[in-house]
Amino acid sequence: MVQPIIKLDHVSKRFGELVVLDDLTFDVQPGEKIALIGPSGSGKTTILRLLMTLETLSGGHIEVDGEQLFHVSKGDRLVPADEAHLHRMRAKIGMVFQHFNLFPHKSVLDNVTLAPMLTQGVKRPDAEKRGMELLDMVGLAEKAKAMPSQLSGGQKQRVAIARALALQPKIMLFDEVTSALDPELVEEVLNVMRLLASETDMTMLLVTHEMNFARDFADRVLFFDRGSIVESGPPDDIFTNPHHERTQGFLRKVLAAR
Repeated sequence: MVQPIIKLDHVSKRFGELVVLDDLTFDVQPGEKIALIGPSGSGKTTILRLLMTLETLSGGHIEVDGEQLFHVSKGDRLVPADEAHLHRMRAKIGMVFQHFNLFPHKSVLDNVTLAPMLTQGVKRPDAEKRGMELLDMVGLAEKAKAMPSQLSGGQKQRVAIARALALQPKIMLFDEVTSALDPELVEEVLNVMRLLASETDMTMLLVTHEMNFARDFADRVLFFDRGSIVESGPPDDIFTNPHHERTQGFLRKVLAAR
């Protein structure tokens, strides 16, 4: 058996009285492409934010790449991890957000190279060489010296993907990366993600309302509702023959709205 690269074990997350994730357990295999779908507020983005340690656990445990994410062993028990451990674990994961969060006063290339130089000690020539390769991959090499204000939304999101890849993560997380884009710009971002999915062995988790893309992209689809996995399976099963009434109703509404 291959060890899962991500393992959620009875994970819960509460904000006050609001239960966002409810005793959630699932594994992700190395290289697997997972689409998380479901209504807004069902807990999908919270999973990504927990993996990035942008939120803390209310209960349970998460393992990433064979190590506890939020805990370390002390004798025969687990204790909360310190910031150094969280920082080291965070380096295994890249995330692309719904809003691009580019540095507005830095060029496109500087946006891509800054983090490797600051956090990994990569020398500028090496960082810029890798940065140009990544910009070429996302189709934006000619925009290396441009400022973010000179880019379309789709171009900004492609720069954000290149920036996340520059840190060479083992796992990539995508949170509704096309939802802030004009419809005609969505496809250029999805094409970059298709390329990543087909040409790399990175583990990828995608939160999306783009059902057709989820069907093409994913090895497995997880349908969430109220902080729990209602249904899980290969895309063809979930989209063609969903078993659960809640999944059927959600897909009917979403696909009818397209």
